[in-house]
Amino acid sequence: MYYFLYPFLYIVSLLPFFILYRISDLAYIIIYHIVGYRKKVVMSNLDIAFPEKTVQEKIVIAKKFYKNLTDTFIESIKLISISEKNFLKRATANMDAVIQLAEKGKNIQFHCGHQFNWEYGNWIVAMKMPIPFIGIYMRLKNRAVDKIFYKLRSRPGTILVAAQEFRQKMHQLMNKQYSIGLAADQNPGVPPHAYWLHFFNRPTPFVTGPDKGAVKNNTAVVFIRLMKRKRGYYHYDSIVYCEDASSCKEGEITLKYRDFLEETIKAHPDNYLWSHRRWKSEYNEKFTNRWIDSNPPDFKLQ
Repeated sequence: MYYFLYPFLYIVSLLPFFILYRISDLAYIIIYHIVGYRKKVVMSNLDIAFPEKTVQEKIVIAKKFYKNLTDTFIESIKLISISEKNFLKRATANMDAVIQLAEKGKNIQFHCGHQFNWEYGNWIVAMKMPIPFIGIYMRLKNRAVDKIFYKLRSRPGTILVAAQEFRQKMHQLMNKQYSIGLAADQNPGVPPHAYWLHFFNRPTPFVTGPDKGAVKNNTAVVFIRLMKRKRGYYHYDSIVYCEDASSCKEGEITLKYRDFLEETIKAHPDNYLWSHRRWKSEYNEKFTNRWIDSNPPDFKLQ
């Protein structure tokens, strides 16, 4: 299947952006207006995150989200054949402070969320970093599609490692200076072992790996804000949270990243991946020792 699908997508990627965006417009009509892909999940998430907004306001956010979703899919296909020069016209990043940390010999851990366009984010960081950049990814169920995305994501020089293999390979990858990108808003596979805290005033589990890994390895921690300037053009802000994570208390980095992510989402609510069930796990008293927030959980909100 790969040897059929990849050539087809490569040919599609050669189309100019203005044609690709017409395809995206059609895809938006199909998945939002006709199929209604995960529409209940999206609206439920928006109800939780923005209870103060009217139904109409949330519908406007949802429609913009679906347009960003289809654009991201089309833009990802374009990455198969796009030139570096053309890409750098469409993606910019302020990485000066991060590059200075790398020049000091620091290892760097990037925390990012599921904001559009995260595929462009992987590329721009890998291109700008003067030290190796490691990307952790979740394998896709379809082997052909997984192989295509592996090839696409590793094209700018990213060292891709499947999450399932990271523990076995981490010592080999981290025995010299490195930088690593982690999706810090990923839903944890085992909620009882997660950090629990408020996220948009709802008890929410966060993965512990980014926090614990930064402290254990004494990395610099950098938060990434992804911003859509206009259709097809993105800017990536890098904000240094700390240069020596070993001085941070347990859970501190997760709490600060939560605040950062909430602020980013509130500024551009349509630019976040609302189609995944961020609040699918419910908090209960068994998780009390995993609660890291200063405010106690409110069971009425669940």
